[in-house]
Parts: sequence; structure tokens; C-alpha cells
Amino acid sequence: MRRIAFITILIAALSVLSAAEFETIEDLNGHDIGVQTAVLYEELIQDRVPDTTFQYYTMPNDMILALQSGKVDGYLIEEVSYGVQKKNHPELTVLEEPAGYIDATCIIGNNAKQDRLLSELNAFIRESHENGMLAELYDYWIADFDPVNDKCDTTGFTGENGTITVAVEGGYEPFSFISNGQISGFDVDFICRFARAYGYTPEFFEVPFEAIAPGVESGKYDIGMNIVVSAERNETGTLSDVYYSTPIRVVILGEDDSAVGFFESLALSFEKTFMREGRWKLFVQGAGVTVLITLSSIIAGTVLGFLVYMLCRKGSRVANGATNFFLWLIHGMPTVLLLMILYYIVFGSSSLSGTWVSVVGFSLMFACSMIDMLRVGCNAIGRGQREASRALGYSDGQSFFRIILPQAAQHFLPIYRNEVVTLIKETSVVGYIAVLDLTKISDLVRSRTYEAFFPLIVTAIMYFVISALLTKIVTMVEHAIDPHRRKKEKILRGIKEIE
Repeated sequence: MRRIAFITILIAALSVLSAAEFETIEDLNGHDIGVQTAVLYEELIQDRVPDTTFQYYTMPNDMILALQSGKVDGYLIEEVSYGVQKKNHPELTVLEEPAGYIDATCIIGNNAKQDRLLSELNAFIRESHENGMLAELYDYWIADFDPVNDKCDTTGFTGENGTITVAVEGGYEPFSFISNGQISGFDVDFICRFARAYGYTPEFFEVPFEAIAPGVESGKYDIGMNIVVSAERNETGTLSDVYYSTPIRVVILGEDDSAVGFFESLALSFEKTFMREGRWKLFVQGAGVTVLITLSSIIAGTVLGFLVYMLCRKGSRVANGATNFFLWLIHGMPTVLLLMILYYIVFGSSSLSGTWVSVVGFSLMFACSMIDMLRVGCNAIGRGQREASRALGYSDGQSFFRIILPQAAQHFLPIYRNEVVTLIKETSVVGYIAVLDLTKISDLVRSRTYEAFFPLIVTAIMYFVISALLTKIVTMVEHAIDPHRRKKEKILRGIKEIE
């Protein structure tokens, strides 16, 4: 308890020193400043803090943790979002002078709907400015935002003009976030009203902010929300008119007058993470998606890898050359890059969901590993084994499946077990292609609760449990095919005795 009290006093002291040290933007020159990836807010102050290093973060709440732990001395965020953060973290404060002002637009997908959607969105934005609808949304979602009792009407769509796919961040209050298991927020409400007015049915995808523009420009999504206007983006993307503007603030640590005990804080964090809005169900849902992707990829990858190996095992130069090139290509490509190429390019014009695109990507990766494992395992078995089995009357297929493969399995199954664990961990990047897996759910919950401890710890535990269960299954298979555990009658089944 003394250590906890000391840490509390130390943080408070550092907060006071921070608030006193930084009074202007120039005071942060030479210090580290956090900024969310791809929002371009750093361009507003770069010339004023030339010696500053900018640290980039995917989630806005990660910048709060970085500030509290001293990894950055301040961070840039919209004034409207800072208001939400301040309610959850009273120790935050801002410099008096704004870093600048930004205009936000929608980016329109590069597909057959582009011209029509651009015209309709611009007309809707103009009308919404004139009739006060945007001001109404601003008051509800920003000025008077209530994160507990917010309501976003996502019904009443006629859909006579089809479906529009909309990319939102999904973890950024008050613009887009998960509330009571449903997508909600300023951007969501805006698009829902647009869809009702023009006869569309919206389908929302929670996508990391830095992946919204690439996804829209590839035509995967029809509309991307909350894109900051810049000259470069005007050249490369099709942007709508501005639908909201806001100052950008520099957030630093200030004084915290709230006094909450350690255990009280822990209990509150648990309640916010799991019990409020039934968020434990989101973790179960995310775990289910992770297990589905993992199991499907393991099964499909194992079968595909085995079939390719069987085609190559007799030494066909064409088959082996093509396989080796494919192995080189897949092994040399980062997992995230492979998934994004599949999702935004290969399957960009298809309706295949991110979950099944993930299964395709991880199946290819696991198949490559399976081919390598089979090659290593089978090559470890001496040629004498094959010759002896043929002399005993085994056919080529019988020799492989009854003599060679069971022995080779003892060599590669330990590696196979490790590959299964590796695959489980690699699935944590599927959030980049709008899949709500366990890691993405953890990020979305953290974005609502502004708590890191329980979401991260519980997510880690769930990954450990999934890994342990699948590893146990592989171990059971390993024991089942162990040659030393098989009976002689089973091995010799179908073989005629030589008189």
C-alpha cells in the first residue's frame, strides 16, 4: 500500500510539473508528441516545433496511456474528442492556444457508385447545414454527449437504391463506437440519415483509420468517414464537401483533484470493461471469430499443403518450381500486407467478408508451412525404408502412408504444434480488414472505457486458453499416429504374407 501511495503522489507531482512546464506549443519543441496515424494533425505545428519527434498511435486512447507513462509529453486530438476523454481522465488538460483547425469530409469509393454518391452526399450536406440538422447532430453527439444513454437510430431504411458500404473507425468517441453491441456515434447517425433520405441501406465496417482511405480508393467501401482535408488527398481521393470542422488541441497532463482508491478504481474498471452494456458478450464474440479463423485455416492449410506436397514429392520440375516460387512469395510477405492485398485487391470487387478473406490468407500461409514440414519430415526417413517396404509387397501409396508418413510425422509434428500457436497469434492483425476478432474487440472496448488493464489482460488470457486447447488436440493426434503405439496387425493390414 505504501508503494501504491508513493506512485500516486509521484504521478500527481509529475502532472503538476508538466502543466507548469508547457504553456505554449513552442514549449514542446524537442519533446515527444503523440498523434493518431494518418490524421495529419502534425502538419499543423511542424514548423513551430522543428526538433519534436512525433509518435504515431492507432487508437486515440493509446495516446492517453503514452502520456501517463511518459512516452510522450503531449498529443494532438480534436477538441470534441478531448471533451469525452476529459470526462474519463480528469488529469488531462490542454494548452490554451489550439494547434489549428481541420475540416472533415467523406471520401467516396472508386467504383460505379462514385459520381452518384458524391452528388447526393454534397446535396445532403448542403441541406443539412441549411436546415440545422448538422447543428442538431453536433449538439447531441458532441456538445451534450452522454456515453451511457446515447441512442442512434439504425432502422427505417427502404433500400430501394441498394446497399452502401461505409468504413468507420469504430473506436473513436463520439464519432463512431460500439454501444450496447451496436455501432453508434456522430458519423453513424449522419450516414443513417443520409441513407434514409436517399433510399439506401448502410452496412458499416469498423476499420483502422489508416486503412479507411486505401479501402475506399480500392472500391471495397463506398464511403469512408472523417477524412481530414488536405491538398494531397484532394489530388488522389474523391472528397465530399465538409460536414464538420473543429479545433485541434494539444493535450498534456494537468492536475487531478479526484481521489479514488486503488481497489475502488479496479472494481470500477472491471464493471466498465465487462458488465456495462454487457461487454463481456463482445469478448465472447471476438473469441469465436478468432477460433473460427484459426480452425478453418489450420484444416484448409493442412489439406492444401498435403495435396501440393503429394503432387511434388515424385520430383516434377514444373510442380516443384511453381511450389518453391509460391513458398518464397508467401513466406517473404508480412501477414498484414498479404491480408490487405487479398481483401482490397484480389477480392476487392467481391462480397467475400473479411473473416473469410482472413481464412484464405492464413490457409495459404499455413499450407506453405505444411509443405516445408512434410519435406523435412519425409526427407529424414532413409531410402532403405522405402526399398524395404516395396520388397515386402507394399505399393507406393501403401509405403508412403503406412511406413514413411507415420515416421515423418514424429519429426514435423512438434513444428506443426508451434505453427498452430504462431497462427493463433498472427490472427490478431485481422482487424486491419474489418474483422471483429478478439484483439479488435479489445481495442473497441478500450476505446469506450479508456481502461487498459482488464481488456488487455483478459485478451491475453483468452489467447493462452485457445492456444492450450489447440495444442492439446495436436498432441493427441501425435500420440494417435505414433508408430510405437500402433499394433502390428494394423500396420500389416492388407499385406499378403510371402510364403
